[in-house]
Amino acid sequence: MTVVTDILKSKPEATVHAIEPTASVYEALQRMADKGIGALLVMEREAIVGILTERDYARKIALLGRTSALTLVRDVMTTSVMFVRPDQTSDQCMALMTDNRLRHLPVVDGGGKLVGLISIGDLVKDIISEQKFVIEQLEHYITGYRA
Repeated sequence: MTVVTDILKSKPEATVHAIEPTASVYEALQRMADKGIGALLVMEREAIVGILTERDYARKIALLGRTSALTLVRDVMTTSVMFVRPDQTSDQCMALMTDNRLRHLPVVDGGGKLVGLISIGDLVKDIISEQKFVIEQLEHYITGYRA
């Protein structure tokens, strides 16, 4: 069973992108677009104070007639941020994301330090890789192949 640490190691870029709560939503959207990502952690110094996602933008800016240039991140960010530990399994993460309709989970170590961010895409990629391995092993078993 894969744990979060393994998923983080398999990611091509380990950088967690963040923004300050006093930045404009426009700045946040520009950063997400530049990085090709769908969420930014909102941080004050080393502390996670929220997360801003494309879903937050769609529901709290676009649908309410606000302007992203005049709205601050702190006014629309999601403040109840769920996180996982590095030793949690991909199945535990998938259950947490599914049950709470989340697409991103910060990874925080035992001391409360941010060590990464995983997405639903990271988990799906990991699960597909695990299933592919199992299928290959079963095929080898069935055909009597010996490596």
